[in-house]
Amino acid sequence: MTGFDLPRRLVAEGLGTAMLVATVVGSGVMAASLTQDVGLTLLGNTLATGAILVVLITILGPISGAQFNPAVSLIFAISRKLPKRDFGGYILAQIAGGVAGTFAAHLMFGLPLVEMSSKARTGGAQWFSEGVATFGLVVVILAGIKFEQRAVPWLVGLYITAAYWFTASTSFANPAVALARSLTDTFAGIRPVDLPGFWFAEIAGAVAALILCTWLLRPGATSTASSEAKS
Repeated sequence: MTGFDLPRRLVAEGLGTAMLVATVVGSGVMAASLTQDVGLTLLGNTLATGAILVVLITILGPISGAQFNPAVSLIFAISRKLPKRDFGGYILAQIAGGVAGTFAAHLMFGLPLVEMSSKARTGGAQWFSEGVATFGLVVVILAGIKFEQRAVPWLVGLYITAAYWFTASTSFANPAVALARSLTDTFAGIRPVDLPGFWFAEIAGAVAALILCTWLLRPGATSTASSEAKS
């Protein structure tokens, strides 16, 4: 973990999640107001989200790890990269930040503070997409930390930009962001009733990625022994 104390880390997590959600929701509102073309609206939403992720992870990563995501925090807690005593605080900060981000976007665009979403996002294809999206995100994070830590902000931003387009669910990949998006009846919304399916798929995808990476990113005993013999 970083050398920052817990209160500063929690504020960083809340602030980062708030700015991420404000960008997701706000860019969706802006894009939808400028064009009736759904493809262009999604493109505007995608580019803004990918860009803000690079910025937020770069500036807040040194403080809190820039997780902004309960699924990622769960993986870090399981793998002991995040102290278990801090896990609950991180989750609460991320949820509070996400909700604040939705409220901020609504205030910026003159919308009601809370609008429960009516946008249906459910079914096997959507759930599988969320599992795939979160699986890929965790693989990118864990492999990036191991091999090219300075590139992680760009890796995550680029991955989410791509995942918006190759997944049927447009890659929420984040339980806190999904919850925050249920409070907006705009382009980025999701019906509250559809949240449990998304949450289950996101957690399952994250855990599957951790299981794979625990094996994949660790050199095998045979290879290690061969290398030592040659040296």
